[in-house]
Amino acid sequence: MVIHSCKLSEGILNQYATRLIGEEICFKVHYWGVNPGHFNNILHKHSFFEVCYVLSGEGLYHDQGGQFQLKKGSVFISRPNIQHQILSESGLFLLFVAFEVIPDISKDDAIRKFDKLSTTNKILINSADDTPTALIWRALVEYTSIGGANECGFISNLANTLVLSFHSMFSEEKPRTEHHEKLFSNRSSHLYQAKLFIRDNLSDQLRLEHVANNLHISTRHLSRLFSEELGESFSNYIRRKRIEEAAKLLETTNIPIKEIADLTGCGSVHSFTRMFTSMMNVSPAKYRNTYEIKQEKQEIIM
Repeated sequence: MVIHSCKLSEGILNQYATRLIGEEICFKVHYWGVNPGHFNNILHKHSFFEVCYVLSGEGLYHDQGGQFQLKKGSVFISRPNIQHQILSESGLFLLFVAFEVIPDISKDDAIRKFDKLSTTNKILINSADDTPTALIWRALVEYTSIGGANECGFISNLANTLVLSFHSMFSEEKPRTEHHEKLFSNRSSHLYQAKLFIRDNLSDQLRLEHVANNLHISTRHLSRLFSEELGESFSNYIRRKRIEEAAKLLETTNIPIKEIADLTGCGSVHSFTRMFTSMMNVSPAKYRNTYEIKQEKQEIIM
């Protein structure tokens, strides 16, 4: 990441990303900065947060009596009203941003989350180049250094995402376990994929084992997903979706009933009629006729 690109980015960010408005929390950015040759500064403090990202070099960070080794890939936070100091004999290439929460337009829970960072003991993250925070920061610099000024909204949103990520990076709150994250993610993803597969293949015979095999999960697991997450069995869900699609076709097209039975995977006209009547309390033909009458009446009124 060359100095020229970082300097271009600094100018754009200080023009377009100083007031970051999110759904839960909003930030005032006092400044975005880049210093390709930061050596020593005096012991000092701010009334706001400042987060620094070391692109190259080595040094030391002093914070309220603690001393932290800085090197390429380090990301560290200066907390409000805490005296701190950066020292380097060879020079550090730093990106940094100073910000604070705008309380008047932020939600209380979100404010409390960032307030806790004021007392965090998690000051420094080493080897952070592959963390979400560092990846977002580099993407933001790259985008704003190649003429992204025309996309002010995107720049502001990406900058807001970066500042939000500082909470996850430096918070001492215990994160959800990897097992919990994986379980939650897989359950949601598998169910969503199953529903998509069913929707796109209604005309086929959709057996539990076929859908499970497509998702590379067991039939037992798939069956449990439907019963626990949707409150209905796999087979009932498919029947309902077949009839919902059939009703839509009866309402919006003149496709023959036999063809609708084929398109929705309901089998023969007899099977389709029995299934449709059981669920809708009216036969497919009467349903279409009733809908056509309603449409004609609406046209007459109009």
